Amino acid sequence: MIAFVSGPVAALAPTTAVIEVGGIGMAVQCTPNTLSELRIGKEAKLATSLVVREDSLTLYGFVDDDERQVFELLQTASGVGPRLAQAMLAVHTPDALRIAVATGDEKALIAVPGIGKKGAQKLLLELKDRLGEPVGAHIGRQGVSTAAAAPMAWRDQLHGALIGLGYATREADEAVAAVTPQAEAAVAAGGTPQVGQLLKAALQTLNRTR
Repeated sequence: MIAFVSGPVAALAPTTAVIEVGGIGMAVQCTPNTLSELRIGKEAKLATSLVVREDSLTLYGFVDDDERQVFELLQTASGVGPRLAQAMLAVHTPDALRIAVATGDEKALIAVPGIGKKGAQKLLLELKDRLGEPVGAHIGRQGVSTAAAAPMAWRDQLHGALIGLGYATREADEAVAAVTPQAEAAVAAGGTPQVGQLLKAALQTLNRTR
């Protein structure tokens, strides 16, 4: 198993980072939040999980060991593969997922693309005793935590991801402004802005203006 990769960032794409390790470029699948922390040419260290299939070897990268552990634990639930597990971590932090499971928060899981109401109910049952207690946040009087509120920081995540992809600050600002109505509509509907989808929309906006 490849536990982590460390080296300069050679390239960044909307869903992938290439880390140079001993002269070899390792393609690592990452969430927008993880990508927003990386910069081309800068040193990076990512915890990784290698998913082996008959026709492929895919390396998934994470900001720390806790996120990787949650990624792997999520896949112990029936119907959850690596892509869905990564989508869950793209929308929620590890602690936000732990709190959602602990409090039976269906809406939090339904906010993840690919999870419906029945799927959320099933996941809440299967994951109840698997994810453990939150490690970096505490549930307050109203059952709301700082981790649960983390997805609201979509602007910073999106802006950072665009800068990491090589866009100028002005271009990133304009792209974030362009997709803000889409994000606000998601919040108004009781959902969570999905940074991955917003990043795709932002890149389309930038491509049209170039």
